[in-house]
Amino acid sequence: MKQRLLALVAGLMTMMMMMMAGAHADTQYKILVLAMPSKYHYEYIPVARDSLEKLGKLHAFEMTYTNKPEVFDGDLNQYAAVMFLNAPPEELNEARRKKFEAYMQHGGNAMLVHRSLIIPPNTWPWFEQLIGRHVGTHPMLQTGVADVVDKKFPATFGLPDHWIWSDEWYVFDDPYQIRIHPVLNVDETSYDPTRIWPGQVSHGMGKEHPVSWYHYVDKSRVFVTALGHDGNMYKDPQYLAHLMGGIWWTATGKGVKP
Repeated sequence: MKQRLLALVAGLMTMMMMMMAGAHADTQYKILVLAMPSKYHYEYIPVARDSLEKLGKLHAFEMTYTNKPEVFDGDLNQYAAVMFLNAPPEELNEARRKKFEAYMQHGGNAMLVHRSLIIPPNTWPWFEQLIGRHVGTHPMLQTGVADVVDKKFPATFGLPDHWIWSDEWYVFDDPYQIRIHPVLNVDETSYDPTRIWPGQVSHGMGKEHPVSWYHYVDKSRVFVTALGHDGNMYKDPQYLAHLMGGIWWTATGKGVKP
């Protein structure tokens, strides 16, 4: 009886291991998400993790989600893409910056979200060029209209042509003269670009005010979205569709309509 029980347990364990191996084999790709807290961005971390884990299960991708920059000490080449999710890039030390640069130079891909676009001047010029733009000031969080300017890019597939959204509408300049492909522009007539805290000055960019774009660094794909300030946004189906389209293209290069 005891031997039969042991055999049954062993058989069940073998079946479970096979099922787990099969599930892992069905994973299409693996991404790294670095979600480090900062002064104004920390409540989003558990909310985003839950939503991205659900997206991973739904769309069959594997994810390492962490707030520890020590992850860059490991093997980055296992990841199809690395996402900086509101993570302050200046928090990476010199060695970890070099690891990430090497990863990108050898065909890695990057996705940069909201706070990750802000980096103090002259801190890490390479990363600022990776973003493709420099963030200046931004007005107070307001409701505005984000207009789809590239219907052929996956990060816009789940969005209306004119998307009512509330966020910090970052203002950019282009010190490196880098060519980007905008996918969303914000309509500055839909909010007040000058509404800012006392003692500060903010202004708009005019008609061409991108808030999400993609570009290439050598053969590497880079997707950028300035949207994603508030933690509740990471429960919003349209915003998650925006992120999922960015993840899919960044990790695979697929999804862009001809």
